[in-house]
Amino acid sequence: MESYDLKLLDCTLRDGGYVNDWKFEFNIARDIINQLTKANIDVVEVGFLRNVEGYDPDITVCNHIEELNRLLPENTGSTMYSAMAMRSNYDINKLTHYTGSGIEMIRITAHDYDIEDGMDFAREVKAKGYKLSINPINIMGYSDARILWIIDQVNQIQPYQFSIVDTFGSMKRRDLDRIVSLIDNNLDRNIRVALHLHENMSLSCCLAQAFIDKHLNRPVSVDGSLMGMGRIPGNLPIELIADYCNDYTGKTYDIDYLMDAIQDYIAPLKGEPKWGYTPAYFLSARFNLHRNYAEHYLKKGDLTIRDINHILARFDNNKKTAFDADYADSLYINYNNNRIDDSNSRAELFRLLSGEKVLIIAPGSSIVSHKAEIKKFVELEKPIVISINFIPELYNVDFAFFSNNKRFSNIEYISCKTIITSNLADSTADYKIDYNSLSGAFDQGCNSFIMILKLLKEMNPEAIYAAGADGYTGNGKNYYKANIRTYTKHGNKFNLAVANAVRNLDIKVNFLTPSAYDIDRRENNEY
Repeated sequence: MESYDLKLLDCTLRDGGYVNDWKFEFNIARDIINQLTKANIDVVEVGFLRNVEGYDPDITVCNHIEELNRLLPENTGSTMYSAMAMRSNYDINKLTHYTGSGIEMIRITAHDYDIEDGMDFAREVKAKGYKLSINPINIMGYSDARILWIIDQVNQIQPYQFSIVDTFGSMKRRDLDRIVSLIDNNLDRNIRVALHLHENMSLSCCLAQAFIDKHLNRPVSVDGSLMGMGRIPGNLPIELIADYCNDYTGKTYDIDYLMDAIQDYIAPLKGEPKWGYTPAYFLSARFNLHRNYAEHYLKKGDLTIRDINHILARFDNNKKTAFDADYADSLYINYNNNRIDDSNSRAELFRLLSGEKVLIIAPGSSIVSHKAEIKKFVELEKPIVISINFIPELYNVDFAFFSNNKRFSNIEYISCKTIITSNLADSTADYKIDYNSLSGAFDQGCNSFIMILKLLKEMNPEAIYAAGADGYTGNGKNYYKANIRTYTKHGNKFNLAVANAVRNLDIKVNFLTPSAYDIDRRENNEY
């Protein structure tokens, strides 16, 4: 299968910003861009250029392109980055000339009432050295004669790209055929044609597939956003069209990174308003499975969407149509039960930890608020420090324990010894522990805090201390850094279950920071 010149552009941080007033938070926006880059998305639009008061790093709307460039990852791979500017609300004098790095493409847009001024605006952007994309708002509102006038102007300007923008989501299949034919037969062959759709009639993915399948004799591009995030009812979900492109155009977009970004950052935003579909139904549809399977795995609580994606791929064809909970559970168990001989790792850890004081650092927000007390404890007691599912910048740790594949795979620099569980099948570490030997101590799935405690109990330390094991709160602010959070709805019942599991292990844990897992404080009605 040969690939032709087709690009996907993600506009989550720009068009999706209509949902949350572009308040993504700097680290989250940066991580979303990084995940999209790792997924091999061809173009990532990082925000709006607009006339705004001052610079807020947590908002993806800026006066200056240099401010948006701060969001870009160090390793950009083959991904191009873009920004959008509207003629009516951006002073072109604020835009500096392209320097050869950073955001490379500027997409300009204008309404039908100022389209002439928009063309002059486009010329100024191109003169500053950027790749130019011209995106007239609401192409469905133009007559054929007016579209031909626009095309004539575009041919004179010679931009990198021209976009068909269905602003009001009113386009149907025959509208697409008519407009694409009109543009393709009159636009200069070297100019890329792009398509931007909305989900008003749930036709965006169908129309995008039809556009791709035309195999126009020119370069083309399709816009989308993670989970279709955008002004209600949303945009084309980029993960859906990426999956289609992988199947039929020879592209190699990595769906896993898109699923990670959705679970960590986009799904938590989809409360009210609710736009579009949900990933569970995409996954069941992807493998032509009964929808209950995806929902069944989501309820497990310890699986990422990436994990569910991989489990569903293993289904036998004769089990797809009718939901079989026992069969689903058997695949779930097999997925986690990657049994290994971990005797050497255990023996070495016993030698290092036996008789020592051990401090566990979990990624709760209290490791920031109680930083002084924790550092004083480490200085005085000199414990062996083990972090859970992250490597903190605030503290030096001796070991990092990982049972979460997504967290481990996102670590860019490892500064300590690592201990991982065997469900991280394709990962290497200093010590690998059999997953099953640490599971089963918690009746609501697998919990990393319980797992490390179960392991430490066998290591016979002098004492165990914990910091940052705060428990889950109703406001979702459970972690010390927003960009490592996981989307969960755990609450006080879950906290109590963890506290009971700690007690059932018959192991003494000294909590240095306030914790909902501290059974002694619970019994004294402090939680």
